[in-house]
Amino acid sequence: MGLVVAALMAGAPTASAEEANDYPTAARAEYVFGCLKANGETRQAIEQCSCSIDVVASLLPYDRYVEAETVLSMSQVRSTLAGQFRSSPQAASVLNDLRRAQAEAEVRCF
Repeated sequence: MGLVVAALMAGAPTASAEEANDYPTAARAEYVFGCLKANGETRQAIEQCSCSIDVVASLLPYDRYVEAETVLSMSQVRSTLAGQFRSSPQAASVLNDLRRAQAEAEVRCF
């Protein structure tokens, strides 16, 4: 019976992982881990944080998310170059996009 199911599944049209979800599992896990640290490590927080990354991923393309994470990382570096990077209009735009997505996730999930 397992072979029949496998044969049927092989012929069924499916979307590739890239089409259905462009956020890698590691990126989602990292987001949820950070969210849990900020919101308590409870079962409820796992559900809320998992929901949150799903909402963010639905609103913000992964490439834009990576840009925002880069800007956030640079904000922790203390140097003239990092300061110029943080204060650019592009950096502000990408951070605003991430913050809007996170605010929507907050409304939907918490």
